[in-house]
Amino acid sequence: MSLQDRGENALPENCRRLVLLGSSKVGKSAIVSRFIYDTFDGIYVPTVENFYRKIYKIRGEAYRLDVLDTSGFHPFPAMRRISYVTADMFLLVFDITSRESFDEAKKIFQQLEEYCSQTTLIPCHLPPPLVLVGNKCDLTKMRAVTATESSTILSGRPMCDFVETSAMLNINIEKMFIRLFELANLPPEMSPALHRKVTPSYHGTGRNRGIFGSINRKISEACGAVQPNARRPSMRTDLRMAQTRASSLVSHIRRSSPLPGKRRSKCVIL
Repeated sequence: MSLQDRGENALPENCRRLVLLGSSKVGKSAIVSRFIYDTFDGIYVPTVENFYRKIYKIRGEAYRLDVLDTSGFHPFPAMRRISYVTADMFLLVFDITSRESFDEAKKIFQQLEEYCSQTTLIPCHLPPPLVLVGNKCDLTKMRAVTATESSTILSGRPMCDFVETSAMLNINIEKMFIRLFELANLPPEMSPALHRKVTPSYHGTGRNRGIFGSINRKISEACGAVQPNARRPSMRTDLRMAQTRASSLVSHIRRSSPLPGKRRSKCVIL
């Protein structure tokens, strides 16, 4: 089975979408570059919208992670709403040297709270995991927002955490992703340094055939590869896939942690 087939056939509860939000020039694309390629490019190029897909094999199971890097400019509010409602988890990024980016992060967080309570695809008491990211922590002498002030945004909000990072110096990037995947109940091996990077074209033959098919490799070994030329699904497909994943996740959660006597809200969609 090819890498793409494994990703397409992964269990719905193993298919998630990560959306990065925040104003422009805060380092969202730099964080994605660290996650996908373990590189940093200091040249700023405005993002319209970038989509990536990574396929994993972890302890014998296939996982698919879609990463949506959104623009800091939103001339089309509907696109931002779609990114909210189709996400399974969020990185909300601001620049610790920019008070304006922090204010924008607070505004986005408030919008997310409203969408989670009114139009979420999963029950309201199960908000999507979110990590608030104070990027550019290497520029402490230019700090405009304290860590204490940042963490107060999340006060009383479950499924959230705050991490300060530097995409340029690769500070706390691993910690941030491990924490996010922990909140999302996903294997920590999905974070950049905890799995072996492979290329989709590597298949091999015989006893040494590719890492996604080897029967001799330890089942606990985690492997992952970026799917080349991944294309974002259409908005209609996005919504349908998100609804399917949400229904599967709700069923999985109910089987794992039944809450007798607690009425669950309906799953609705924009």
